[in-house]
Amino acid sequence: MRLHIALDDGLVAELDRRVSPRKRSAFIAELIRRGLEDERRWDDIEAALGALSDTGHDWDEDPTGWVRDQRRSDASRAG
Repeated sequence: MRLHIALDDGLVAELDRRVSPRKRSAFIAELIRRGLEDERRWDDIEAALGALSDTGHDWDEDPTGWVRDQRRSDASRAG
């Protein structure tokens, strides 16, 4: 699908320095893909906010000890 996007001359000049004019569309499409994926990730993060309660976790009393125990219980970890 074609899409018309207006860009200022300085932005196009910088784009052309990075990629050839023949590769503009592919470059811009990849940037849009990445940007949309970032937006989807932020949507997921915002949707998860508040999903965990503030108390009642195994790590509440000693977070450092809890992390250490988790690491030691995983045989695939080195050290």
